Order: sequence, then structure tokens, then C-alpha cells
Amino acid sequence: MKKLFVLLALLFVFSQAQARLVIEITEGVEGALPIAVVPFKWNGDPARPPSQDIGRIVAADLQRSGYFKTLPENQMLAQPSTMAEVDFRDWRALKQENLVIGSIEANGPGGYKLRFQLFDVYQESQLIGYNFTTTEKDLRAIAHHIADLVYETLTGTRGAFATRIAYVVSEGTVASPRVSLRIADSDGYNAQTIVSSTEPLMSPAWSPDGRKLAYVSFENGRPSIWIQEVFTGKREKITSFKGINGAPAWSPDGRYLAMALSRDGNPDIYVMDLARRKLRRLVRHWAIETEPSWSPDGRKLLFTSDRGGSPQIYQIAATGGNVQRLTFENKYNARASYAPDGKSITLITRVGSQYRIGVMDLATGSITVLTDGKLDESPSFAPNGSMIIYATRHGGKGVLAAVSTDGRVKQRLALQSGDVRDPVWSPYYK
Repeated sequence: MKKLFVLLALLFVFSQAQARLVIEITEGVEGALPIAVVPFKWNGDPARPPSQDIGRIVAADLQRSGYFKTLPENQMLAQPSTMAEVDFRDWRALKQENLVIGSIEANGPGGYKLRFQLFDVYQESQLIGYNFTTTEKDLRAIAHHIADLVYETLTGTRGAFATRIAYVVSEGTVASPRVSLRIADSDGYNAQTIVSSTEPLMSPAWSPDGRKLAYVSFENGRPSIWIQEVFTGKREKITSFKGINGAPAWSPDGRYLAMALSRDGNPDIYVMDLARRKLRRLVRHWAIETEPSWSPDGRKLLFTSDRGGSPQIYQIAATGGNVQRLTFENKYNARASYAPDGKSITLITRVGSQYRIGVMDLATGSITVLTDGKLDESPSFAPNGSMIIYATRHGGKGVLAAVSTDGRVKQRLALQSGDVRDPVWSPYYK
């Protein structure tokens, strides 16, 4: 837990990152739903097609969710783009339960019109159909939105393909390190560097509207917490007290920032009113208290404390008061955060000598271990609660991974170079 207090120097840079995360599905759901996503037809100049292949992006999103098995293009008997062109017998012969088709055409300079339809192959009926207008730069975003619509229609759960992730990348050498805080689409594309430094950095936290990141800096030799606007790069120092300034966490309404401070001696949990810059101490104890996380309704906070002799998860009302210990299973539990529905939490739990990602049912107190790594850490729920992103080790370096909350779907996300860690999944944009 001591590494949670290592706050490091940053140098601000806002630039396009060259390397993107590569996603590998390591384990999917047995009996995943068969679906065919036909390449979207381009109704325009063949020499000037759109820069993005919408159908392939949609298919890739659905495939990496683990809940769908997409039909390879070379196995398709036809490639219809309208319902009139669909012969449902072809798709039944291929044992496909659902079918996605679509088309794209120019709509003025730099603009496009998109249309897509989702069909139930055996009922021979349309489930949903939408028309969109968009621009070149937003084509991938529209593709992710289409995947979200298909996912929600067929699973009943809101999709999270059109969200983003933030993470820390360490590159370079010991003598010349290069570390950056980056954001990327949920599929690893469109990576951008938000903060760059010659020293490591950590603890990114998304604001509830997805437009800001809080993080920790050690600029000028003193630890401090900063808030930075993602789109403009504008940033503001929030705290720079003596000692530890770490683990920032936004309240669900964006009005408060919880944090770990040692300004009065021991590391404890504080809450700051961001509008008034008024600081309130929430927890006072001789032990190390860190890693606050808000409940979805903003009424409670989780935090990690070793007051019982080893790191465990505790809960306290946002207004203060009595502290309740939540974890009793296993000798080490840390870095907890609530599921979007507030019924469970994800955490790091030690199994023997290994650190794994688990989910604890708050009603029963039972912990289900989801991963099998030796050093899995920094778990963060997707905004729909279906997946958890976390950091782990693979091939001798740090990579990101994701696991479904039932443990059946597993993915690994890695850069071609560098160590990746400290992931956090963005909320839905407001």
C-alpha cells in the first residue's frame, strides 16, 4: 500500500500518442450469440471511401465483448445493405441469429449519412434501425454508438463501447524515463497524451461528466493534486499540503473531491468542496487511510485502512460518523470501488502470495476472485457494470486487462512497447 503514496513529478504536454492499445480476447463466453455484421456499403466515389470501416468497428466491438461471435466476412454468402436485399435463408443456413447491415454516403464536404438495421434472422423482423449524420472525425464514435445500440437491444444492458479509458504508460530507460497519462477510446484507438513527465505518475480519476481528470503531481518537489480539462488542457492545482496529497476521487455530482492527505500527521480521508475550496476531514485515526471511493448515490465512501492490522475495506457516510468494516475474507483487501448499481464492489484481494481482482457482494460479504495473475491491481468498473479493467503483468511488462463481472470474459490490452498501468474507465458522457 505504500506505493499508493508515491507522488511524482509531471510536465504538461498535450499531444497525439503514436502507440495504441492492442486488444486480445483471451477467454470468451461459451455459446456466445452468433451475429453477422455485414460491411457497410459505401454509396459514393470508389476512389474516395470513408477513412473508417464502420462495419468492421461494430463487429470488433461486439466480438471483444465476449458475448457475441461475429461471422467472418469471407464466410458470408451475400453482403446486403438494404432489407430488400436480405435473404434470411442465407443467414439461417450459416446459423446466424442476428444480422446487422448498413450503408454510408456523402453529405456535403466532410460529412456523411449513415443507416443501419438490426434483424432477428429467425423471426425475419427488424429489431432496430437508425439514421445518422456525422463528420469524418466522428465516424469511429458513431460506429461505437451503433455497437452500443446493438448490444443493448440484444442483451438488455446498456453498451459501453462509446466510452474511454485513462491509463499511465512508462517508456524509455532508467537513465531517460518517459511516462505519460493517456486517454483512449475503449478499443484503444485515438490515444492522446494528457500529461507527460520524466518521472512516474499515478492516480487518474475521471469527473462524472467525463470532461476532466484529477491526478497527482510532484511538481516543484511537493506532492499536489491537479484537475485538468481533457479537451482544452487547462488545469488547476487543488491541493499542495505538506506530506501526502493523493488518491483523488470525484463525488457523483462533481461537487466534491475525496482524497488522502497527511497534512495533520497521519494519512486520512478528506473531502473538498470544489466550489468553495473548503476542506473537511472525514476520517481521523492513527492508521493509514487511503483510496477513497464514492457510492453511486453519493451518500457513502469506501476507503482502505490498516487499522485492523492489515489493509481492509471500510465504509463511512459522506457526512462522517461511524466507520464500518466491510471485508473479512482474506488478509489483504484494497483499492475498492462500487459497481454502478451499488450492489457490489471490486477490489484487490490477496490469495496466498498473489494479488487478484475480486468482486464482493455487499449483501453477503462474499468475495468472488475473477483473475489469476500474480500482481493484478487498480480495478475499475465499466460504466455499465459488465466489465472491470485492471493492471497486470504479462511477458515481463505491465499491461491492462479486462474481465467480466462473472469472470467468463477476459481480454488483454497491451502496447507494443512500454509498461501500462493505473487504468480507470470513464463514465458515460453527459
